[in-house]
Formats: sequence, C-alpha cells, structure tokens
Amino acid sequence: MPDAMPHIWTIGGGKGGTGKSFFTGSLGFLLAAQGARTLLIDLDLGAANLHTIVGVSHPEKSIADFIHKRVVTLEEAVVSTPHPNLSLISGAMNNLDMPNLAHEQKQKLLRNLARLPYEYVLLDLGAGTAYNTIDFFLTADVGIFITTPEPTAIENIYRLIRSVYFRKIHQVLKTYDFKALAGEAERQNPLATISNPDLLLPIIARLDPAKGALLEEALGAFEFKLVLNQLRKQDSQNIGALICKIVGKHLGLKMEAIGNVGFDDRVHYAVCKKRPFLELYPYTPTALDLRECCRCLQSASQGTPALQKIVD
Repeated sequence: MPDAMPHIWTIGGGKGGTGKSFFTGSLGFLLAAQGARTLLIDLDLGAANLHTIVGVSHPEKSIADFIHKRVVTLEEAVVSTPHPNLSLISGAMNNLDMPNLAHEQKQKLLRNLARLPYEYVLLDLGAGTAYNTIDFFLTADVGIFITTPEPTAIENIYRLIRSVYFRKIHQVLKTYDFKALAGEAERQNPLATISNPDLLLPIIARLDPAKGALLEEALGAFEFKLVLNQLRKQDSQNIGALICKIVGKHLGLKMEAIGNVGFDDRVHYAVCKKRPFLELYPYTPTALDLRECCRCLQSASQGTPALQKIVD
C-alpha cells in the first residue's frame, strides 16, 4: 500500500462524443511524462474505448475481472501501456450488464481505489446521468466536466451537473436525518424542494443552523472543473465562464472553467493510429491547451484525497 493515497480525478460528460476519453488519455500521458505513476480506469462500462486512446489494442484483463472476482485485488486488473509510468484498467470486453453495477460492487470498487499504489488515478466515466456515474463524481478529489460548444452538449452537461448536485443533497439529507427539516421547509414554501436548493437551503439553515451549516459544508466541498473541448475559431472563448456563472446562480455551486481545448483534425488521425495525440503533435495549439488544463488540475488537486473519507 502506498504511503499516501492517490489523487482521484473523475472525467465525465453529459453526452457521448464530447472527447472525455481523449481528454482522460491526454491527462494521463502528461502526468506520466512528468514521472508521476498514473493509472487510467475506464468506467464507461457500456462503451469503453480508453484502451484505444493509449495504444492498447487488446487488453488481457479488464475491470470485469475484479467485479466478477476472477482476480482478488483491483491492482491485478491493471495492464501496462506503451508509455512509461502510465497504466490502465480497461473497461473493454465486459458483460452486457456491466454498466449497471450493484451497490455492493460499486462500494467494493471505491474502497479498492484508495489502496492503489499510484500518485494519480483518473476515472473515465460513462456519459449521462446514471447513478454510477454520479456517485463516482461524488467521491473524487476533483470532478472534471467535459463539454463541446454545441447547445445540445451544453444542455446535457448542465443536466449532469444538476444531477450530481441533487444526488449529494439527497445523500446528506438521508445520512443526517434532514427529512423532517426538508418537509417543514416545503410546508413553509411549497417551492422549497430539492429541485430548488436556492430556496430550500436557507430555510433549513434557519430551522436548524447546525444542520444547515453541515449541509452547506458538504456542498461547498465540491471541486468541480469545466473544460470546453473542440472549440473552433468562430466559437466564443467565454462559453465556459458563462456556464459556470449559470451553475453558480441557479445551484449555488462553485465551478471553475479551467480552459478551452481547440479543435484539431489531427486528433482523429491520432485515434486511428492508436497513438496519444500529445506524442504525435506535442507543440500544436491544442497540445498547449491540454498542458494548461493539466497544470490547473494539478494545482487544484493538492490536499487530502477525497477517498480518505471512505476508508477511514
């Protein structure tokens, strides 16, 4: 077991095609190139393709081997990649029911993540708002949302952010028996429901300041980041900041836009060649964008890993 638990970064998007696997693989490549032992885990269990991004054509093992107890430890499911310091747990070759992990399976996976002997563990999550995706976001040091500038992608990423936020409120209300407080808040104002936290939370804080402070602390602990991917010249450079402003206004959630990653036709070529984009084109504007995003994330990931809370 490592002296310190790994930093856990989750990467997700509201819909497919936003480039979350490309971004995950690129981050892993950059961290490993710095000498940090880095593990990528493909948790897009219904459409896994991270192995292709990092140049592993046919993974010999996958996350299914751990879930179905064909290996004892999660570390036994790790496969090497062609790149020093970069390892992978693939999501390929899974059963059709793998996207729907049982609660016990998910908890077992979370507990074992904290024991992995890596400095960074990056989770490439499935698109959309499934409970598995949301719960993995809630356990990470840094949650990274990926979207493209298209209106449909922006709508879906907002829906995902909202779902993660509501899921956390549900967890806290249940864990600390806020149900009666929430019911009283709704009686005082029928609009003060879980769907309107800007109305619900102030009433809870007024009814029970201690529990209100606890809920505020739990929600304030989020470290969410937003990346705009595939940004073209005609797109506004401020889309990410605008999304974060809307999230802050309507959800009261702190979120930071850490960068735009420019569109580059050569990404398609790199994926087809099963080579990391940064290995083939290290000095392009898009490569510089990716490096800046990685730098921002490393700065944000200092401190005690969030999974400490699970294993304590």
